[in-house]
Amino acid sequence: MSEVSGLPDLFPGFAERRIETAAGIEIYARIGGSGPPLLLLHGYPQTHAMWHKMAPELARHSTLVIPDLRGYGASSAPPGDEAHEIYAKRAMAQDCLTLMRELGHARFSVAGHDRGGRVAYRLALDHPEAVAALIPVDIIPTAEVWRRLTAESAVRGYHWQFLAQPFPLPETLIGREPLYYLEHTLTSWAGPRDLTPFSSGALAHYNALLQDPARVHAFCEDYRAGAAIDRRLDEADLAAGRKIACPALLLHGDYLRGNPLEVWRGWCTDVAAATVRSGHFLAEENPADTLAALIPFLAANAGAR
Repeated sequence: MSEVSGLPDLFPGFAERRIETAAGIEIYARIGGSGPPLLLLHGYPQTHAMWHKMAPELARHSTLVIPDLRGYGASSAPPGDEAHEIYAKRAMAQDCLTLMRELGHARFSVAGHDRGGRVAYRLALDHPEAVAALIPVDIIPTAEVWRRLTAESAVRGYHWQFLAQPFPLPETLIGREPLYYLEHTLTSWAGPRDLTPFSSGALAHYNALLQDPARVHAFCEDYRAGAAIDRRLDEADLAAGRKIACPALLLHGDYLRGNPLEVWRGWCTDVAAATVRSGHFLAEENPADTLAALIPFLAANAGAR
């Protein structure tokens, strides 16, 4: 069992740390491995546990820092604010920067899945001096999601609109049947359309997240920020011609429609892509092929300047 959460310990031998940021937010992280530092950021509706299948092999190549984002898992979950700035990806990226600096990592690579990918690219945009390489996993930038919204994508990605509704509508509805909502979300986005990609230990972590009203509120605020301040910050960067300068590798499942690499070329000066046979949850559905794409990129770019 993890010392702090009472949930299954999916990272045996990894240290546990809590770091308090200047904003008074406490970030929980698992730390292990050796080599160049790699920050791994989870997505929704998950926690740091999503990386547990990949961590043992990655730890042979990198010093891993695997936090729970603000509002998720064992990190602080403050109430949202009217402007949704508390859960802006800029604020969450600042948490990550503080964490890495506290651990002695002035420059590092960062891989982020889903919501964590949005924190990761904001970190690369706001703090280019800190990010040696960027790996967004199965996303396109937030502004692009809203710009490209169609009837089909609005239905398929209904949660963007649902979770961004004013408090307390989504919190109340999810709170009525949290396990049903969790399992529906996971199965509808996973390639096999069932729970087989997810270990029982990881599911225990995700279920605990959905059982806590403060954290349900937090991830709704995360999406409210996506529809408001995050989108505005993205649009401002686009208008200013600001791009991600470090080497970037987009990892995405083979189900993804369109040409996501072409989208990212509008945001990055140096970006490539690798397709993994998977639904949305690459790290849990197909960790072997995800590692096969990720490790050579990290080896080539972890020390990039």
